[in-house]
Amino acid sequence: MTTVDTPQHAALPVRIATRIVFFIAGFGMSAWAPLVPFAKLRLDIGDASLGLLLLCLGIGSLMAMPLAAPLAARLGCKRLIIGAGVLLCLALPALALTHTLVSLGLSLLLFGIGLGAMDISMNIQAVAVEKASGRAMMSGFHGFFSIGGIAGAGLVSILLWLGCTPFWSIAVADLLIVALMLYAGRDLLSQRQENDPGPLFARPRGKVMFIGLLCFILFLTEGAMLDWSALFLTVERGLDSAKGGLGYALFSIAMTIGRLNGDRLINAIGRYHTLAAGSLCASAGIGLAIFIDQPAVTLLGFMLVGLGASNLVPLLFSVVGRQTDMPPNLALAAISGVGYAGILAGPALIGFIAHLTSLFAAFGCVALLLLVVTLSARRVTR
Repeated sequence: MTTVDTPQHAALPVRIATRIVFFIAGFGMSAWAPLVPFAKLRLDIGDASLGLLLLCLGIGSLMAMPLAAPLAARLGCKRLIIGAGVLLCLALPALALTHTLVSLGLSLLLFGIGLGAMDISMNIQAVAVEKASGRAMMSGFHGFFSIGGIAGAGLVSILLWLGCTPFWSIAVADLLIVALMLYAGRDLLSQRQENDPGPLFARPRGKVMFIGLLCFILFLTEGAMLDWSALFLTVERGLDSAKGGLGYALFSIAMTIGRLNGDRLINAIGRYHTLAAGSLCASAGIGLAIFIDQPAVTLLGFMLVGLGASNLVPLLFSVVGRQTDMPPNLALAAISGVGYAGILAGPALIGFIAHLTSLFAAFGCVALLLLVVTLSARRVTR
């Protein structure tokens, strides 16, 4: 946080409110996923046009992230989180109703802005709560984001399966977000920075830039699992197309389990060992998937990637909240922007490498990049 941390920051109601906000962010983001096929059908567009439209979501997030940190300093986390929640609640029904390319693009842009602002402000709050508590808590907060992701996609999918229209399905999701926001809002941190909160844009520097590059690698890894794991299983391992999604599902489950237990792990073995062992585990998981030609082993490898990578981004967010090269709020925005670029550019980069060589080589590059994180663990955490 941009204010002096006090014991009140670590009080149980504040910790609960922080967990709820992380849940809301994951829930709101994933609630959109089941609506994608309906939007594609409603607008009668091809995959290429849909891909370009989905870029609007990423652009909106990248626009909001550098602005969110100084706004949190000026307004307080509470106001910014509530404002971002309002944007999500406005954008989600629009995503279910729009009938033109322009309106869907604008709705996705608004949705991305809400997600980006929520991401930065909730992580600033989480850093303040963790620092005030004196023990690792960030992985647990991110675990609730993962649980929210499963809940959001699951709830909307079930409602659609039961015959609800996309609008009414998302309306139910919206009501849940509003109820949770009303409950958590009273205990969010409202302190504002009294001195100069800094510029609206801050370029990452020093240790922050290095951590940002490591976040880029880790977000790239998550993007690779999201966009390429199913193709790897079906094309390279001969798995039935209907089962291609198993890889990412197991990756996500393993990541959620890892995050929910991550705080205990970090408190027990320390940040250095968690970062080094986790990145090594993720790299080894990709190695298993590449070198052993068995679908079951490939699935096990993807689970190891999720388990190993689960606590790495939360850990780096926690580290950047303690560095002195930049104000923590601006540093969080900077590494989030650099890291988020990994999600946007990573899948395309992997596709380019796969086109020039093979998907095996592309995944191998990801494994080597994860080893860079392993070798950097001592420098980052000291």
